[in-house]
Amino acid sequence: MLLEALGIRKAFALRPVLRGVDLTVAPGEVVALLGPNGCGKSTLLRIVATLLRPDAGQVRIDGIDALREGGAARARIGVLTHQTLLYPELTGRENLRFHADLRGLPDAGARVDAALAMVDLTRRGEDRVRGYSRGMAQRLSLARALLHRPRLLLLDEPYTGLDQASAARLSDTLGAFAADGGGIVLSTHELGRGMEAVTRRVQLGPGGGAA
Repeated sequence: MLLEALGIRKAFALRPVLRGVDLTVAPGEVVALLGPNGCGKSTLLRIVATLLRPDAGQVRIDGIDALREGGAARARIGVLTHQTLLYPELTGRENLRFHADLRGLPDAGARVDAALAMVDLTRRGEDRVRGYSRGMAQRLSLARALLHRPRLLLLDEPYTGLDQASAARLSDTLGAFAADGGGIVLSTHELGRGMEAVTRRVQLGPGGGAA
């Protein structure tokens, strides 16, 4: 399993957000977390990404205990959040190269080229990000998440603000990642967006219970 999150519990100010949620992802799976705002989708993703500790439960990423070996687990995870967190005055290529250098990745130039090609941005790689559409910025953020060649992708509402064409391109990219043996967890409250890439759905109800 690429992901085993078992018995996850989390409360904020004594208010339960997740109540014993189990989530597993195998290679090639694209799992959608469904549910209304406030049901714990983003909280669960943050816990899996090692950005937040659960009150109870265990998380294993590609066999690694993520709660004890956070650094090793994060090396296997790519994360895409609501915000693109890109530098608008840099080009797409410069954004990716900066991130590769921060991680100390070998063969940074080749990795950047491959990431741009995977999200169909090779021809716009020399353009400044301030001129990108929302869809292009989202795809560049995904390219950044793929630079270190993760095994598991965590995507928080990745289709928000995308037009139909951009959403279709994103789904194609996610499908290719999964077909290559990767695993994906994405959260969404829009049942019609991106479902063509999804292989399994997990419904979170009020209070963070999985249905």
